[in-house]
Amino acid sequence: QVQLVESGGGAVQAGGSLRLSCAASRDQFSRFHMGWFRQPPRKAREFVAAISRTGGAIYDSESVQGRFTISRDNTKNTVYLQMNTLKPEDTAVYYCAASPRLVPSRISSDYDYWGQGTQVTVSS
Repeated sequence: QVQLVESGGGAVQAGGSLRLSCAASRDQFSRFHMGWFRQPPRKAREFVAAISRTGGAIYDSESVQGRFTISRDNTKNTVYLQMNTLKPEDTAVYYCAASPRLVPSRISSDYDYWGQGTQVTVSS
């Protein structure tokens, strides 16, 4: 079992920045690929970014490339999502997730463990 706890969400004006953190309960954190997903109001959950066990990153290129940066610190069992130049359409509940699969994935069903989510609200 892996417990994930997100933090860092909040309300910000368009153009602002937030950094989300996700702390994992297990010392074997480095065995998992980590992902960030989000669920905008009245929409389905969508992939944002993922990072491999060793730090290689993939992004949803259309929506966040160049604005969001995913990173991880395996010594702190924590994954981060730095979000810059936020837009109102970034408003969503953001979830982190852990995957034991061979490669990091954009598919939510490849992730076995999920946090409770943190709300990000961007006003225009």
